[in-house]
Amino acid sequence: RIRIARFRKLTEPCAPGRPSPAGLPIAGFVLLAAVTVFWGVNWPGMKIVLGEVSPWWFRAICLSLGGGALLCISRLSGNALRVPVGDIQPLLLCAIFNMVGWHLCSAYGLTLVPAGRASIIAFTMPVWAAFFAIPVLGERAALPVLAGLGLGLAGLVVLIGHDMAVLGTAPVGSMFMLGAALSWGFGTVLFKRHDWRTPVATAIGWQLLLASVPVSIGALAFEPVPALQTLSTPAIIAFAYVLAFPMVFCQWAYFKIVSIFPAVYAAIGVLAVTVVGVYSSLLLLGEPVGWREIVALLLVCSAIFMVLVLPRLRG
Repeated sequence: RIRIARFRKLTEPCAPGRPSPAGLPIAGFVLLAAVTVFWGVNWPGMKIVLGEVSPWWFRAICLSLGGGALLCISRLSGNALRVPVGDIQPLLLCAIFNMVGWHLCSAYGLTLVPAGRASIIAFTMPVWAAFFAIPVLGERAALPVLAGLGLGLAGLVVLIGHDMAVLGTAPVGSMFMLGAALSWGFGTVLFKRHDWRTPVATAIGWQLLLASVPVSIGALAFEPVPALQTLSTPAIIAFAYVLAFPMVFCQWAYFKIVSIFPAVYAAIGVLAVTVVGVYSSLLLLGEPVGWREIVALLLVCSAIFMVLVLPRLRG
């Protein structure tokens, strides 16, 4: 019964106000760690699948199956699938930025730049979310948060600076990834701004399904239907992983984290995804890792410590 009660608490509707990190539940930090790992490994996984499935169809399948799975999970958890009238317009707006913009731009960008580097550009998203939160949410960042943002940005600069020449030869891919980061960052702040009555799993499930409609239409219009039965074993495994963890669990968990943490705190926490993305790309795809990646790892871990750990120690 205790376990069921804890699980149901994680599937409750979002609340607009939350305490500082010193008073946050451990479940929030566990979700943050899980999202970091699963989303980091997602980048080489997507790269493998996109080598055999076109971007529009890849995202159409992910959005439709992921949305359906999340709605099933939400219903089995005892939540209603009906969306209150006041949540419909915010749901549509969030679906445009969080799902359509992010998924299409990142899929196309990933076909043009290495997986590790794509994750770095994409996860400048927390920086944009933190900045969007200032005018949209009126959030004020304390000194540890500003220091953490600075350290996180420094880690990204260390990684990106080495690859400026490479990115210069693939401007389209880089712009797609940057567009994905901006879209997701703005969508995150929109999700945070609204006082949701819809449970997180239900809200994200509907966002995914709503986004699957225009993406599926685009897939039918622009690309031939893929022959999924001809996929290689690595692609099948990678596809299953992407659907189960990043598309279902991480989509729900990330926005649950956003509902628990202030936007800037959640933003810094997921910066570590870039490091996991780079190293998992090394292990799975053979992409190189040097001293810059090691320095970036130290900087990003320091950023997480400044924002998430230090306030708890002080509390």
